[in-house]
Amino acid sequence: MIATDHELDEIVKDFLVESYENLVRLDADFLTLEKHPTDEPTLARVFRTIHTIKGTCGFFGFHKLETVSHVGENLLSQLRDGAIRLTPHIATTLLQLVDAIRTILQQIETTGIEGDGDYTPLVDTLTRLMNGTTDSLPSVVVAEPVREMAPTGGLADTTIRVDVALIDKLMTLVGELVLARNQIQQFALKLGDAPFARSVQRLNTITGELQEGVMKTRMQPVGHIWDRFPRIVRDLAAQCGKQVRLELEGKDTELDRSIVEAIKDPLAHIVRNAIDHGIETPAVRISRGKPAEGCLRMRAFHESGRVIIEIRDDGGGIPLAKVKNKAIEKGLITIEQAAKMSDAEAISLIVTPGFSTADAITNLSGRGVGMDVVKTNIEAIGGTLDIESIAERGTTLSVKIPLTLAIIPALIVESGGDRYAIPQIHLLEVVRLKGDYRTAQIEYVHNAPVYRLRGRLLPLAFLREQLELPDSQAETAYIAVLQTDGRQFGLVVDAVSDSQEIVVKPLGPDLKSLGIYAGATILGDGRVSLILDVLGLSTRAGLHEIAETSKPSVSTSTGVQTLLVLGMGERRLAIPMRHIARLEKIAVRAIERAGNWEVVQYRGEILPLVRFTQLLNGISTAAPDADLAVAVYSVAGRLIGLVADRIIDIVETTVELRPTAMRPGVLGTAVIQQRVTEIIDLPALLECGSYA
Repeated sequence: MIATDHELDEIVKDFLVESYENLVRLDADFLTLEKHPTDEPTLARVFRTIHTIKGTCGFFGFHKLETVSHVGENLLSQLRDGAIRLTPHIATTLLQLVDAIRTILQQIETTGIEGDGDYTPLVDTLTRLMNGTTDSLPSVVVAEPVREMAPTGGLADTTIRVDVALIDKLMTLVGELVLARNQIQQFALKLGDAPFARSVQRLNTITGELQEGVMKTRMQPVGHIWDRFPRIVRDLAAQCGKQVRLELEGKDTELDRSIVEAIKDPLAHIVRNAIDHGIETPAVRISRGKPAEGCLRMRAFHESGRVIIEIRDDGGGIPLAKVKNKAIEKGLITIEQAAKMSDAEAISLIVTPGFSTADAITNLSGRGVGMDVVKTNIEAIGGTLDIESIAERGTTLSVKIPLTLAIIPALIVESGGDRYAIPQIHLLEVVRLKGDYRTAQIEYVHNAPVYRLRGRLLPLAFLREQLELPDSQAETAYIAVLQTDGRQFGLVVDAVSDSQEIVVKPLGPDLKSLGIYAGATILGDGRVSLILDVLGLSTRAGLHEIAETSKPSVSTSTGVQTLLVLGMGERRLAIPMRHIARLEKIAVRAIERAGNWEVVQYRGEILPLVRFTQLLNGISTAAPDADLAVAVYSVAGRLIGLVADRIIDIVETTVELRPTAMRPGVLGTAVIQQRVTEIIDLPALLECGSYA
């Protein structure tokens, strides 16, 4: 029986797979050496293979395997150096060495230990051969029977190594397939042919599954990065005269390979700073009532479609007074600015280019080329860096990065006749503005435009203004409510088209230097669309936090509500947006079952699905394999996905409720957008269905 995943460490699995492959090559190499005993390249390759197995098994504590391979390595060293010549006896013994190694590996794979086989006769024979004793060579008997092939279903049969370049090529081809699928979907919508539409839907399903499969081949656990940090922490702590304990959590959290490579150096910078600047010396820690040994904790987890990597130390925190003084010395801020700075603004100074609080330049710090590079590299892959610090308690840096860079879901918006893509990782919701919204719905605080969203002031940026286009005279506009770097703001655009999965293409240096574009993509109609850099737009617009108010707006108190309008068959439903956390499209293939529930895996959680057709005894007109329109409802700290046929609109209107026959969960009807719409009491409706 093969050991289960939790019994066999992933690193050990990798060692076994690599060793099995090497042993197959060794068999062939030894047969080659029997015919050409002085073939130096082959001898060198055989020596390196046995040397690698010996070195790695010692690291894992497989002492029996280490002993056998070590004696074989010594013999091969003499063969490689020409001290002795390969004879049939030596070749036979070395092949028996390969069999013994294979047997031990199979024992490790199936039981997790090396087994009780006695390989002393083999070790003795290899030693005599190494010493030049070849006469009267006894027959070597391996204690455990050697299988000619690895057991069926073992790692040797279930694992295959693929060149990274081939995987990248497949990913590129899948990206092109996604573009072609998008174009065919656009054509199908215009054509209106039902049989053709069903075929396109099938193509959509297959493309999605293929895309998901290929992307999984590119995913790597964060543990591949973290394997290097115990040694780094040990060496740096010793160099700084400190005691540091490293704790690693979430090493199985997976990321796209390209992102794994991109964050290695930024994380190393952060760890170096934590040990050099953050954690105190043992004497200082003891004087502050702390243990002499400091703790550096690295944690990785999925959240909201991103991977969060937290690096937390229990050191002295960031010395804000020292940070301000250094910034004043370097001319980055004035004394007056320093006096008015909040703690968060002072902390943000440490990522300013050229900034350092070190008193002297050492081989670890003081050159001012650390945190600004970290921030730049993280933002280059669409991520953000958050820093929190408490004096004498420690500092936490949170690196938030996308799961993949290749294919991302995006909202397509329009401005000035052109279309732009906004990565949905930053999108919270979309609000529709109509009428004389410039004076009636947009307010100004210190000459900065804001929108009052459910009683909170939301800073605004106008995409036309950022692109230096003429102002629009249209009577309708939309606000894309975005979040980046821990802040929310609204981006005003002319129109909203649809959500699409887009393939990210790199930009040339001219466009990239503008700071507001993250890439480009090709849409379903074949037109090129630029992908907006949400953080860059926020920075360029000079948006800043505006104090929130807990008081509802006047319009809310007079009956104006923001409603989500949904379609269920021929019926229209409306629910207050305050109940809704997010709007999503979910593929039918993603649905699983847990007991009597339909569920999907959503942002690291299990999201139960509830269909309005079940709650209201309605009839769905959506195609069976069409993507689900889901409103994610937050209740008592948990999420429920409400499934409708389609999401029609988000409207802000005064509701004139007209009572209807008493039905649980339905308050009545109202005319919204000139259509009769049922107003839903969502908590009551879910309670009636025992979903609350």
